[in-house]
Amino acid sequence: MRAPVSAYIGLGANLNDPAAQLRDTLAELAQLPDTRMLSHSRFYLSKPLGPKDQPDYLNAVAALETQLDPQELMRHLLAIETQHGRQRSPDNRWGARSLDLDLLMYGALVLQTKELTLPHPELHKRSFVLYPLAELAPDLVIPGHGPVRVLREHCRSPAIRLYEEGAHA
Repeated sequence: MRAPVSAYIGLGANLNDPAAQLRDTLAELAQLPDTRMLSHSRFYLSKPLGPKDQPDYLNAVAALETQLDPQELMRHLLAIETQHGRQRSPDNRWGARSLDLDLLMYGALVLQTKELTLPHPELHKRSFVLYPLAELAPDLVIPGHGPVRVLREHCRSPAIRLYEEGAHA
């Protein structure tokens, strides 16, 4: 049996009741095999990176402890996306979606394969990931980039705001 590793998952949605999508997904992440949910951030609203004619995104980060290897964990994340109606397409990379799950960090592993890059290659630039991640692990060091707390303070991504239940995402 593999030793448990801390993993951080970025969650995002802007279609089909995003708050419900994220709540359901957090419950599903907690049920992954050989995995335990440690905590999750609050939800944040952010402007889309892609076409501006789409709804704002709702984002969060989940902290897991897992014995799954990174590729197994990523396969589970892709399966959850599919269950939520996500259809990945290179033509719609920045489009609206019912659910987007990103494996942000897997311990301190640095990995680059055709299927998976760790840490997530854009993690250090995105406020919609850094703000919720800083709630959970402000002193976490992103290999090659530094501590989350410092990255969040210097982030030049579009502004984000905390989601208030009952507000429209």
